Amino acid sequence: MSHNKAYIAVVGTIFAAAAAVLDFFPRSAYSELEKRELSAFPVFSADSLRSGAFTRAVSAWFSDTEPFRDAFMTFSMKLKDWQRLRTGAGRVTFHAAEPVAAAGATADSAAVGGPQPAVVDENARIVNSGGIVIAGEGGRIRGLVAFGGGTAGCKAYADAANLYAETFGPSVRVYLMVIPTAIEFYCPPSAARCTRPQRPVIEEAHARLAHGVRAVDVYPVLQAHAGEDIYLRTDHHWAPLGAYYAAREFARVAGVAFRGLDAYERRVVRRYVGSMYGYSREIGFKDAPEDFVFYVPHETSYTTTYVDYTVDDSFRITAESRPHGGPFFQRYRDGSSGAYCTFMGSDKRLTKVETSAPGGRRLLILKDSFGNALPGYLFYSFEEIHVVDSRYFLKNMKAYVAENDITDILFANNIFKASSPATYRNYVRFLSQPGTVPPRPAAPPADAADAHEAAPAAGLPAETAAGNDSITAS
Repeated sequence: MSHNKAYIAVVGTIFAAAAAVLDFFPRSAYSELEKRELSAFPVFSADSLRSGAFTRAVSAWFSDTEPFRDAFMTFSMKLKDWQRLRTGAGRVTFHAAEPVAAAGATADSAAVGGPQPAVVDENARIVNSGGIVIAGEGGRIRGLVAFGGGTAGCKAYADAANLYAETFGPSVRVYLMVIPTAIEFYCPPSAARCTRPQRPVIEEAHARLAHGVRAVDVYPVLQAHAGEDIYLRTDHHWAPLGAYYAAREFARVAGVAFRGLDAYERRVVRRYVGSMYGYSREIGFKDAPEDFVFYVPHETSYTTTYVDYTVDDSFRITAESRPHGGPFFQRYRDGSSGAYCTFMGSDKRLTKVETSAPGGRRLLILKDSFGNALPGYLFYSFEEIHVVDSRYFLKNMKAYVAENDITDILFANNIFKASSPATYRNYVRFLSQPGTVPPRPAAPPADAADAHEAAPAAGLPAETAAGNDSITAS
């Protein structure tokens, strides 16, 4: 009987302690692991109380903002990792995506296509189509986003470039770059059935380009340097070194000057763990951080001007700031998970860089977050560089190109983003939108899901400024 009493006392103490933590400790507001703002306490109204919406929202808030959320999730991942059967350095696992409706990888661009077998081989596991392949372990662990697009996936992206070339005429040179992702070069043979080849999709896009639109084929360039650190292991983005090789190829096609890495200062953010940790819930990424290495030009002068956008929960722009100066290269501490935001700090802004480069060429880059790493290598090449994100641009594109005397337009999007119909729709809309803040819609826009990058976990923004030393989290 005494043993039973002791057991009941221990269990009761644990439950009482857990209840005290959940009820009285400060609620979590931001998840570093998930890279997102957690739910806010709902606004009360009599109507929401009568309908039950208020109590449901309070319940969701209470669950989402539990104290020490990241600590508990990390402990859970460690337990799962300890329980997992080890298969050696060649271990390959597959983490299924959440439902794609809220993810950046839309159904037509990210699903591998049809049900997948439950087992690929003894070292790889498939649960559902779409998701992350995790290859290796220890310091060699790498996360890879499975690609499921067909060869027609980027045709609309090519059509957008064709439309811009037709709209602006021969006075503006138009280029198209489709950026392959890491799985194309690092997918283990045992996981090959998880993904589809990207090269045929890129070639189909190039074949569709109208006369005068120039393809910037970075695939063979990146393939030739795949033995180097051109993609991040712990993040879904490429590494700045990969962007360097892509920028060099673009400069060659555009016929502008380009400087080698000896004209840059090498900088490092150590102990970087990127988006794959949160997307996959794989503790191995946290245990195997990498160096985030980037390059700052030191033999040219430049100034950067920003216009910042405020967006609502549907990622629709609701306000824009006045132009203001700021550093192009943001500063991050070692261990910061936001280091990929080194370039410009956020996607939700319009960027203009004035350089000391001669020649009078003015470049406009139409990009997703992969394109953020490109401009810094082109300060020696163009007199001005304007950077527009495919999701966040308020002005009228025709007026913007004319007012800024743009001479070159580069479409630079990763293959997931290039395969998204919403990307095409956004680029077309830029040409005719009025250039003013629109009224907030009654319902989210049809392409609101595409406000996130092509990353497999639902509801997790690909870019945040978590841990940024110089700007607010975006």
